[in-house]
Order: sequence, then structure tokens, then C-alpha cells
Amino acid sequence: MLSPKRTKFRKFHKIRRKGILGNLQGLEFGKFGIQSLEDGRLDARTIEAVRRVLTRHFKRSGQIWIRVFPDLGITSKPAEVRMGKGKGAHSHWTCPIQKGQILYEMDGVSQTLAEQAARLAHHKLPFRTRFIINN
Repeated sequence: MLSPKRTKFRKFHKIRRKGILGNLQGLEFGKFGIQSLEDGRLDARTIEAVRRVLTRHFKRSGQIWIRVFPDLGITSKPAEVRMGKGKGAHSHWTCPIQKGQILYEMDGVSQTLAEQAARLAHHKLPFRTRFIINN
């Protein structure tokens, strides 16, 4: 699974970002892409699940670029623990997603095949997405 090799700190503050970053909006590598339409968090397991769906649908013929990386550690406390006593243990890695951000890029396949794969990927993702084409 995806996780950073090392981090500066073990535990992180919550990140609350607003707006759209300009450098994450356009297609850079592939001809087709999947773009988020909402803010949210993308779990490392979800990123891998979508990659598997795309790869299997392409029958390992096309090329896929993952434009997100889970570098935000999320902590959680066990169930039925009293308030206080510090922050919980590390639980999983996520990636903060902003509205308009490109999540995946695809190339080397036909447009219909890429659209079908994007539709399958949309069902795995926890927020609304759209299929985009580089002109």
C-alpha cells in the first residue's frame, strides 16, 4: 500500500483546505483523466483499489498515472475510551483532495474504454468525479 517512507512528525494536525489549486487542474501526462468535483479525503486503500480497477479494465494495455499520494497520517482512539489522555495511535494514510483536482490520468487506450474504466472508478471513490479529455 501507499505510504511515505519517512515523515518529519509522527502525528499531524487536521488540514482544512479551501479553494482550488491551479497546478492540480490540468492534464499533464495522459490524454484522459478523472477529476474530483468535491473536497474530501482519499484513503491509501481506495487509491490502490481504483488503480486495480483501471488496470484490470484496460487488460494491462494502457498507461495510468496516479496524481495523488497519501502523505497525511490519520490517528484514531479505540472504542469506548474516555476523553483526554492524548492523541490516538496512527490509523491510516490519506490524501486531502480539493475540488477540481486531477486524481488519475490514462493514455494508450481508446476513449470508450477509458470512459468505461472511469465509470467503474467513480463507484469506488467517496466523492463525485468526472471524466475529462485533453484536447
